[in-house]
Amino acid sequence: MDKNVKILVVGDLMLDHYVWGSCDRISPEAPVQVVKIKNETHRLGGAGNVVCNLISLGANVSVASVLGDDDTGKKIRQNLENLGANTSLILNENGRESSLKSRVMATHQQVVRIDKESTGKIKCESEFAQNVIKNLSGFSVVLLSDYGKGVLTKDVCQSIIKACKALNIAVLIDPKGSDYSKYKGATLLTPNKKEASEATGIKIDNKENLLNAIKWLKNEIELEFSLITLSEEGIALFENELEIFPAEGKEVFDVTGAGDTVLATLGFMLATKADIKDAIKTANLAAAVVVAKIGSATATFSEIEELLRSRANADFEHKIKTAEQTLEILSRRGEKKLVFTNGCFDILHVGHVRYLSKARDFGDILVVGLNSDASVKRLKGETRPINSQTDRAIMLSSLGFVDYVVIFDEDTPLDLITKLRPDILVKGADYEGKHVVGSEIVPDVRLVEFVEGKSTTNVINRIENAKFNS
Repeated sequence: MDKNVKILVVGDLMLDHYVWGSCDRISPEAPVQVVKIKNETHRLGGAGNVVCNLISLGANVSVASVLGDDDTGKKIRQNLENLGANTSLILNENGRESSLKSRVMATHQQVVRIDKESTGKIKCESEFAQNVIKNLSGFSVVLLSDYGKGVLTKDVCQSIIKACKALNIAVLIDPKGSDYSKYKGATLLTPNKKEASEATGIKIDNKENLLNAIKWLKNEIELEFSLITLSEEGIALFENELEIFPAEGKEVFDVTGAGDTVLATLGFMLATKADIKDAIKTANLAAAVVVAKIGSATATFSEIEELLRSRANADFEHKIKTAEQTLEILSRRGEKKLVFTNGCFDILHVGHVRYLSKARDFGDILVVGLNSDASVKRLKGETRPINSQTDRAIMLSSLGFVDYVVIFDEDTPLDLITKLRPDILVKGADYEGKHVVGSEIVPDVRLVEFVEGKSTTNVINRIENAKFNS
């Protein structure tokens, strides 16, 4: 944690509650799934995810919000304190329900979401705003994370923005709703294209309309910098002219929380006195790290540096994981369908490529189990493999539709399948009528036709024949 980068996050705090279970029958009472609960998890949501991102970047974070005097509010406060955030500016309001989003997950599919919260504006507006204002001294930046749950009313926003301007403290806001007048005078806002269209009344479907909308925001809301996030296209900035900073994300698994990451990274960079353009470039990199993960995630500067190194070196090795690393990553995949296949992949050829591409089409994430050198040798003989496990893993990871490669040392991938519990198993069509290892764990087995005449054995035979004929 960098104690010199002191940032205050003000906004709507939430608790994301996940109930994880399995389902193998339908209720006799109604046409609904019967979910057998295995475990429950809690994560910070809303402005809490902004806090998580800031702490991952190394900031010294304080939080201001209004919670209900209930168990959910206590859990939110405790989770923030466990992260190292200062919660002394959080007020409790009697009769208010803290935001709780409960999701029932059965075999990685969301069955239902149940919300329990108060969404009306807080009753203690004046007390809350004054409590924030009298404690602003020492903060480099203030971030307002508005989820429309009643904490960031127009009076609260305007009071904080005016006080920050008087103290020369930057105010960055993730906006909500279509009336942006409540944010007038902020340093910058981070609306996406859809939000900016609704706020300006300008349909952003070409560059000219993007320019008109971003200029409208700067002039009407009196922003120092006018930004619009453009998802996979990057981030647009208007100072004296329109400039678009391309997105850095090449692998997009999940965009959940990417907006929070952008807001947090911009805030952190401006708190360190970075130029706005450098801040945007860094925010794009942080977002690229996050969208390559599964579920709401955060980015660290070491991950950003690793991303830059991998881009510079065209290095695909970040996809090569141990079983434990893969399991930890996949634990955040939410509703994403996991596809698993395995093999030796000794000499990568067009048959392999088409097979793996088809396997990826069956779901959202493709994990390839790769036989180790020792395993291949036991299965194929002393002359194999032709290529080492490292070379084979790097070749596989260079394919865009392969998400992770896990090397295993056993003769079969049964242990790996047992750990990962994929949704779908994929094997070649030659397994028709045969037992597929792991099918007792994963009943959904898909068979893919091979490309005729394309196999590692055929490739090796052609090489041997070419040597003989020469």
